[in-house]
Amino acid sequence: MTAYEPPGTSEPSDSPDPPDSPQRPRSPGGAVPYDAVVLAGGAARRLGGADKPGLRVGGRALLDRVLAACRGAATTVVVAERRATERPVEWAREDPPGGGPLAALDAGLRHTSAEHVLVLSADLPFLDEETVRSLLSALRTSGAPADSAKHEGVLLTDFDGRDQPLVAAYRTAALRRELAALAATHGALTGLPLRRLTAALDLTRITDPVASFDCDTWDDIAAARARIREHGHVLDEWISAVKDELGIDLDVDTGVLLDLARDAAHGVARPAAPLTTFLVGYAAALAGGGPEAVAEASRKAAALALRWADEDVPEAKPDASDAKPDASEAKPDAG
Repeated sequence: MTAYEPPGTSEPSDSPDPPDSPQRPRSPGGAVPYDAVVLAGGAARRLGGADKPGLRVGGRALLDRVLAACRGAATTVVVAERRATERPVEWAREDPPGGGPLAALDAGLRHTSAEHVLVLSADLPFLDEETVRSLLSALRTSGAPADSAKHEGVLLTDFDGRDQPLVAAYRTAALRRELAALAATHGALTGLPLRRLTAALDLTRITDPVASFDCDTWDDIAAARARIREHGHVLDEWISAVKDELGIDLDVDTGVLLDLARDAAHGVARPAAPLTTFLVGYAAALAGGGPEAVAEASRKAAALALRWADEDVPEAKPDASDAKPDASEAKPDAG
């Protein structure tokens, strides 16, 4: 893996990320831009002070898994000590460090400028891009057009119905308004719980026990590691991990590749399966890459494997009754 090493050690400024930042162009498909703030600086007391964002589930650090889920953000701010990550991010730190989630959120928001912001913790092993899109879509469509006061956030709830305010999308202006009000009332945000913020917001809730699952204990880590190895999840998890490790952002029909591997293994030889899929990938890359190129190369290789297998079926031998007569019997009668 080639991790992104954050440059320098100085703390970033408190000014928002400028519109022409290298991160800013990211908004595929014409979607409304959003920013992301990831809180990754907790003490992890229930994990004995372990480096929770760096703990690995499915071969990837928890923080990197969360960063992969919000890769579509125009600006991503991680509030924590700087560390190597799989993609570049902005860095921020609450003052003083360890001041709690509201102080950390306030520090992160100072580097954002989008109307909508995704707020995440760094310990969500099953968060994915589909969940992120669902949160943002619900936020953008919440509130009737005639309403002057739209909903101000959309958050997930867990299996027990508890709010998970660090798996949520918010209207940035609403967060800034309430954080400023709390700071004015209490003199500072340090040590204040998240519920002081969410209680003042008009929120929509979506139940998602999987995406909202967070890792607070070693039992949680063990449960997450076990789940991704279950039969129904392991293949997708492995493919996602490999793509992130290799820096590949490509969605292909894995069913086509699995069918090809099966045909090559059964029709040619078992070692032919991985070698054939490798050659298909190489051919697709030479053809310009993309799902279409993979599908076309797979189709050709699968057809070849089937033709190869057909040749291994013995041809039917002619029946004895259909055999040509002996040459001596074929001669005309001499008499």
